[in-house]
Amino acid sequence: MSIGIMNGNTYGSYIISASLTPAATATVTAVEQTFTVNGLRVGDAVNVCPPSTTTGVALVCARVSAANTLALTFMNPTAGSLTAAAGTYTITVSRPERQVAATSIGD
Repeated sequence: MSIGIMNGNTYGSYIISASLTPAATATVTAVEQTFTVNGLRVGDAVNVCPPSTTTGVALVCARVSAANTLALTFMNPTAGSLTAAAGTYTITVSRPERQVAATSIGD
């Protein structure tokens, strides 16, 4: 297994509020949608809280896919198309001090 190891220090932690409007998620799919969120950098770790829940739609992954770009994956296991809540999403950002190359570790 290969993992990226951080130096152990966090350069900073930030909270960003962003107004996001997700698109519909088709039936029985998991789809990544991207949103412009200024201030994000590749390598940031993010935790995202939506403004409310939508029955049948789950936010299953959040990552920074490019500078200023938040990628959220929504999953819809139901029999119909559903749309996650629009509104102000709270994004907690942890920015590592630095990252070193991936390291192989044993099982």
